[in-house]
Amino acid sequence: MGDIILTMKGIDKTFPGVHALDHVDLEIRRGEVLALVGENGAGKSTLMKVLTGIYKKDSGTITYEGHPVEFNNPREAQDAGIVIVHQELNMIGHLTVAQNIFIGREPRNGPFIDDAKMNADAEKLFQELNIEIDPKETMSRLTVGRQQMCEIAKAISHRAKIIVFDEPSAALTDAEIAQLFKIIRDLRKKQLGIVYISHRMDEINQITDRVTVMRDGHNVGTMLTSKSSKEDIINRMVGRVIYENPKAQSNVKPDAPTVLKVEHLNAGRMVQDVSFELHKGEILGFAGLMGAGRTETARALFGADPKQSGEITINGKKVDIRSPEQAVRAGLSYLSEDRKRFGLMLKKSIAENSTITCLPKYCRGPFIDKHREREVSRKYVEELKTKTPSIDQMVINLSGGNQQKVIIGKWLIGDADIMIFDEPTRGIDVGAKQEIYELMNRLVSQGKSIIMISSELTEILRMSDRILVMCEGRITGELDIKDATQTKIMYFATQRA
Repeated sequence: MGDIILTMKGIDKTFPGVHALDHVDLEIRRGEVLALVGENGAGKSTLMKVLTGIYKKDSGTITYEGHPVEFNNPREAQDAGIVIVHQELNMIGHLTVAQNIFIGREPRNGPFIDDAKMNADAEKLFQELNIEIDPKETMSRLTVGRQQMCEIAKAISHRAKIIVFDEPSAALTDAEIAQLFKIIRDLRKKQLGIVYISHRMDEINQITDRVTVMRDGHNVGTMLTSKSSKEDIINRMVGRVIYENPKAQSNVKPDAPTVLKVEHLNAGRMVQDVSFELHKGEILGFAGLMGAGRTETARALFGADPKQSGEITINGKKVDIRSPEQAVRAGLSYLSEDRKRFGLMLKKSIAENSTITCLPKYCRGPFIDKHREREVSRKYVEELKTKTPSIDQMVINLSGGNQQKVIIGKWLIGDADIMIFDEPTRGIDVGAKQEIYELMNRLVSQGKSIIMISSELTEILRMSDRILVMCEGRITGELDIKDATQTKIMYFATQRA
């Protein structure tokens, strides 16, 4: 690790009702990867947004290359060589790769954009990163992983000296993560300072040199990664011990009735002849690699995507579900993997989001009964321990874990008996994960039934009573939890039916 390139000292930031950063210190060095970890809402992203000029700090100092700085917007930070690669990619789908990389600063030949030079400059960037991407390709045609590589190339094009990676691996395959790590190691050799924000503890151990832990807006310590165990880091993050042992046996009663039966479900290439049963009080895990068809199966079951054929039986009665509205009436709920796009009204309050699935129950004539709406939303905010200054808080201002709790609360208010949880802990820290796990166990003990789709094998093994594995749109294996291992799951995940 090299010299200190940037120091943040005594950074303070307050939003209405929330003290997001309380005199936080941070140090970034040349040629190192610094992990920045903490629960959702701990202040990690806020601190980085202060650094890159997205937010203005209330107090404190930032020293960069020996000089005090204060950036008024991200462009000023980029021009100085400090760039953030956001979790939600900021690419424009209909433009080419090169156009996305150089947007707003295209090379020109007189009054015209010099496309040939722009493509050549993009090609040079990709060669530096050892990536094979066609600069003329339309961005929307690339996988999420390759779009992420384009974001990194864009960061390098600003002659970056510090790059912040905010949850960069959340939507990547294992192969894409391996390529990402290779790029980060190469950047480290070139003496860049790298900040790596992630909730995945295994990644922290693989790629970082030091770990700075944040909790409730404070820096609670920095340690060498090589001298810190996973348990040390987690304990500092949450202030308590988190257990991650796999489930030893199913908790479902032998005579538990079948609440959902799916027979020969077909919905395009990604859902082919899918059949399974779900029992009362069961957590049925769906495992498989990215693109296996798990989410597509859930969406077809819930009526979000059209099905071509197949029968669905709920509590012994055949149902014809053609829309999410019909699914809700049949007693189903669906917590989407993309909560911001499909699960929430981000610019509405917690109270307004909470009753949206069963709004007629909270109306008097043509008007919403605001008193009852607030009463029920407050009840579930308290029950789920959602961190918020009030139920009037806009959902966009909540952390990822608390946004997830608002969605769960919404479905609990709707009183659904069969709940589909699609990647329920994606982008959520270990403390919030524990709370979601405890909630799921509580729900099934009360007689609810859960289908859980997850790409994390440790999560599948920890939560499921039974596991179905998919590959290329088909179910290729079924395992009782007592017989399940990561090796067996991966075997079925790579087998064509």
